[in-house]
Amino acid sequence: MGPDDINNERMSELMGADVTLVTTSRIGDGLVGLNLRVGLECADPAVPSSVVIKLPSLDETSRATGMALRNYEREVKFYLGVADTVDIRVPHCHHGEWHESSGDFILVLEDMAPAEQGNQVTGCSPEMAVAAVEELAKLHAPRWDDPTLNDLDWLGGRSTPEDIAAVVGLWAMFLPSFLETYTHHLDAPQLDMLNAFGERIEGWMNGRNGPKTVTHGDYRLDNLLFGDGTAAPRVTAVDWQTPGHGSPVVDLSYFCGAGLVPEERRTHDRALVRSYVSALGIGGVDADEAWVWEQYRRETFAGVVMAVIASQVVGESERSEAMFAAMATRHLQHAIDLDSLALT
Repeated sequence: MGPDDINNERMSELMGADVTLVTTSRIGDGLVGLNLRVGLECADPAVPSSVVIKLPSLDETSRATGMALRNYEREVKFYLGVADTVDIRVPHCHHGEWHESSGDFILVLEDMAPAEQGNQVTGCSPEMAVAAVEELAKLHAPRWDDPTLNDLDWLGGRSTPEDIAAVVGLWAMFLPSFLETYTHHLDAPQLDMLNAFGERIEGWMNGRNGPKTVTHGDYRLDNLLFGDGTAAPRVTAVDWQTPGHGSPVVDLSYFCGAGLVPEERRTHDRALVRSYVSALGIGGVDADEAWVWEQYRRETFAGVVMAVIASQVVGESERSEAMFAAMATRHLQHAIDLDSLALT
């Protein structure tokens, strides 16, 4: 399924009314999915004037990755089965379908304009970071330690022996090619940290403990839309291709580690953890701040793993290299600053 399949007939079928396409434009920098903003005309006032349609990537490598890692399946199932059970702001899903035989999918989502996408390369302000971590708590709190999540076998992030073996294998496979492209972005202490962590990755994954909940899996600036809280929500989370059932603090450390440039992040690490814990409390979860802080330090490496592996399984572009370089350097510096290796 691709952009050429989006026509008046198909959109009328998806929206349940007679609609006419007015405009179609690509938005965002999605690496595994393709996002289109589609302007609509319809006599039915219940039909919005525009929607966002998400489709498989046009890049063959990224598309194959999306299918093999079940990203397309998971995103549709999140919107149809989990989104309404958590409080984090996500776009309303008008329609979603995933075809097991072909791996094809389509999502018709609420257009969140005038909200603006965050920028992983440039980073964000401390105020934006606070808004993002408070919104993150609204994902985690409603299903904190919910045993029924075990029934959703499509959720990832569980760190089973098979999952751990797969990540260890992918790390070993992709680290050489990652280094070919990104070594010149890293300083000597960051490179030393990368190599030292690589020797401990299996023990690090095996050592996760504590409560589990629904996780985003890729909670970063490029997947967040920021508004003024009136014309658009303060924060809306998108790109639900990697939802999981795992440690909530992974999302928190992952966001903060690369969302802020190191100089800003060093100043605000503690305050951001406190904001998150406070927001959990509003959601009914009494989390121990000392435990969250220890896990926050430990999970700085989640972003390192993502940078190494994900950078090698999506299509290459100038923007993607800049993004993964920012992620790799900032996450490694986060680990250095917080002495995270001591907790592996």
